[in-house]
Amino acid sequence: MTTQNQIQPRQLGSTGLTVFPIALGCMGMSGIYGAADENESIATIQAALDDGITLLDTGDFYASGHNEMLIGRAIKDRRDQALVSVKFGALRTPDGGWIGIDTRPASVKNFVAYSLNRLGIDHIDIYRPARLDPQVPIEDTIGAIAELVKAGYIRYIGLSEVGVDTIRRAIIYDAMCNFLSNLTPNPFPIREGEQESKPLSASGRGMEVGF
Repeated sequence: MTTQNQIQPRQLGSTGLTVFPIALGCMGMSGIYGAADENESIATIQAALDDGITLLDTGDFYASGHNEMLIGRAIKDRRDQALVSVKFGALRTPDGGWIGIDTRPASVKNFVAYSLNRLGIDHIDIYRPARLDPQVPIEDTIGAIAELVKAGYIRYIGLSEVGVDTIRRAIIYDAMCNFLSNLTPNPFPIREGEQESKPLSASGRGMEVGF
């Protein structure tokens, strides 16, 4: 299609993960910003895949799992065309409220199990905590995801809304070669209170940083 011919896929770091440079964020398809038509949302995802877009971004807390189920229906029989990126850890109430973040190792594995079932897939391409959990060392969270990588349930590990120091701490696992990160740049606030403004090189040992 026209989009595919004009824009070439890109590789994130040296991991081998090749993506179309524009991703499709699916949060708004589950009523986050107001009413959404499910059939139209599914058609939008499928049209994006037809045009060569590969990365679909969601969170297991978007409408408490509805967004994952929607994506699962949209990519059924088209799994080989889609890279699914899932954020996890945000806690919701029955009325849609937000009550915190949980990235404990046991919770990570529990969240993955539910996400795989809702999406109808056997692995998630990119998995990352939505925020830092102030009660859990990042090493513990990433260590749990690294175990899921080894088990084949996750392909790539990511981070979201963190600072340089956290990324450096997170990549201490030699086995964690499949690592991607959304590095929050200044002037946007860094959730954990880190103040560094210096850039983080993507060429560091064991580091794959996606922007």
